[in-house]
Amino acid sequence: MESEGASASGHGHGSVGDLREAETASAAEVATLVEPSFDENVLRALCETDCGVQLLLDRIKQSTISCKEVAVFLKKRAALEDEYSKQLQKLARTSSADYSAASEAKGGSFVEAWQASMRIHDTMAEKRSSFAIRLNEMSEELQNLVKEVEKNRKATKDLSTRYERSLQESETMTEKAKARVEMTAEELERLLLQKEGESLKDNAMQTRSPVNGKRVIGKAVAKGGLLLKGKNPQNLQRQEDDVRARMSAASDTYRKVMIETQAIRQEYFNFQLPRILRSLKECVDEIDLGTQYHLSRYAFLTESIVHDEATTLQPPEDRGPRSLGLKATMESIDNRADFRTWMDLYVYAHAGQNSRAPRRNGPEEDGFLPPIAALQHQQHVAASSPGPALAHLPKARPTFGIDLTEQMARDDVDVPPILEKMCEAIEKYGLDQQGLYRIAGTHLKVNKLKDLLDRDLDAVNLDADEWRSEISNVTSALKAWLRELPDPVITQALYQDFIDAARNENERARHIRLHERVNALPDPNYSTLRYLMGHLHKVVQHSELNSMTVQNVAIVIGPSLFNSLNLQDTSLQNKAVETILEHYTDIFVDEAEE
Repeated sequence: MESEGASASGHGHGSVGDLREAETASAAEVATLVEPSFDENVLRALCETDCGVQLLLDRIKQSTISCKEVAVFLKKRAALEDEYSKQLQKLARTSSADYSAASEAKGGSFVEAWQASMRIHDTMAEKRSSFAIRLNEMSEELQNLVKEVEKNRKATKDLSTRYERSLQESETMTEKAKARVEMTAEELERLLLQKEGESLKDNAMQTRSPVNGKRVIGKAVAKGGLLLKGKNPQNLQRQEDDVRARMSAASDTYRKVMIETQAIRQEYFNFQLPRILRSLKECVDEIDLGTQYHLSRYAFLTESIVHDEATTLQPPEDRGPRSLGLKATMESIDNRADFRTWMDLYVYAHAGQNSRAPRRNGPEEDGFLPPIAALQHQQHVAASSPGPALAHLPKARPTFGIDLTEQMARDDVDVPPILEKMCEAIEKYGLDQQGLYRIAGTHLKVNKLKDLLDRDLDAVNLDADEWRSEISNVTSALKAWLRELPDPVITQALYQDFIDAARNENERARHIRLHERVNALPDPNYSTLRYLMGHLHKVVQHSELNSMTVQNVAIVIGPSLFNSLNLQDTSLQNKAVETILEHYTDIFVDEAEE
């Protein structure tokens, strides 16, 4: 019994030590630090209840479910915002491009207002895209919070379970030790009664049964049983000594186990339970406050995006006269001025083409002019008429639609003069223009500029207010010149080689292959591409002002350089131009220095 008691005692001490080691090992997982603002009254009330731990565990489960629902909502809202931004951006850019390609659409203030409104919609789409990104980030943060809190909840629950099990095992051992003491005490009591019964024999208090002739023990002895029947006094004494020894050992074991149980109980209720409750309460506070923070942040971002859209639609006055809102942009359309301009251009373009129309001038004023006077009148009309009115006059040095090699051989130059002229004007007046090259010019003005450049390149003054104030007309004319080359800058013969080189997923390999293809271009095409890429390199260097990054420039210039009808290769064409432009210095500048 002593060894059994010692074993039980050792088991009790081992359990407490193991729990302490387990608590130390999981200290990184279970938060035990309590904020100074922790409500001690709440902690005291939880300690006094029998279900404080389970109460907090269930509360954490509720909070995690709520947090998950918020995270799912934010993720779905982000998906909606992202899809909305993509569709709005696609609509704005497609509408802008389609209108620019519509040759018979209205020009003047209408096209300017229309393109400006599309830029406003594009800006709104970009802000919605940023909003979607922020919502996705918040959703991921909440999901991570849920994982962390559930991890801490499980670790704290396991720790609490181990302490409770240890206390229950110790209490069970105490009950068993107490039962041994009581059983040994009863055995000693029966032995003493039996012994007392043997002493009554000498006093003639024992009688024989008249029935069977056997000895009858008194009631006190009969109550204890006949365990020691036939025992002599020496055996009785030895039995008494043995029972008393076992009684003493059982009492010592019971006392020792009871002290250990009281120590474990005090440690659990006075130290471990409050720490466990504090840890669980901190988990509740962490997930509740985290959820509320992200909900408040969501509300703030929602208000901010609505406010940003409002300021985009109607900018404050302190942003300057160029920052027109959507309503002011639409109101800037001047139909009367547009119609007057259109009427003048139409008359210039179609005057004299309808021979059946009534003639305002008589033959004496028009039909019978002397030959010299008629020629002078024709030249006067040509000089004062824009665009189409000059179509019937001979072109001095045409460049649009003329082979690149032929142009440069004719003019004896290394770079086409028309390219130099337009690039210099664009660099002088357009590097800070938003959407340079991306925003199309007015169709009629672009055609007029093409006609003037085709007729007398040197006589065209691109510093005039007509061209510098709307630099998009110059960029559109430049792209038209590239598209109308019979053989594009990236020649048809080398087209597939450029496309194959652009397919390389490895950036370095793609750069090397495209460098080789550029070097394989004919000299006129190589020098033209080199000059154009140098110009576009300057455009990209001002991307903070014009929003034209390498990718944006490649998208708008790529089709003009390749001029291919194969739409499936559009992304590869853009990737080729993007790579060449990114490595402009390595491909052109360093090679020229060598």
